Amino acid sequence: MDLLDRAIDKFGSPKLSEVGSIDELEQALGMYVIGRHVGWKVLVLVHNKRTIRKYEEILGISVREAFPEEAAASMRSVGYRFAKTLSNFWKAVSGEVSVPDRRKLE
Repeated sequence: MDLLDRAIDKFGSPKLSEVGSIDELEQALGMYVIGRHVGWKVLVLVHNKRTIRKYEEILGISVREAFPEEAAASMRSVGYRFAKTLSNFWKAVSGEVSVPDRRKLE
């Protein structure tokens, strides 16, 4: 909760007000909450690099440092389960291999 409170408190600063709107702050906070449950690999599969960077800047974190690769709910991600069957996970992240339902949780 302290990280979330700090992100909200600093969002009014001149640097962060250039980053985005309250909608983006809410989305970044949501990514953080979900990331704790699914890990960073699901996050990079669901979001593009630019979005991840923006949310990291808003929250003052690195997703790879803040979350484990996998977490308790990682396998609830349909896209992640599919990506794990590939010989190279990063092909799914880059879009080289199409991942059906990459954003769906079951």
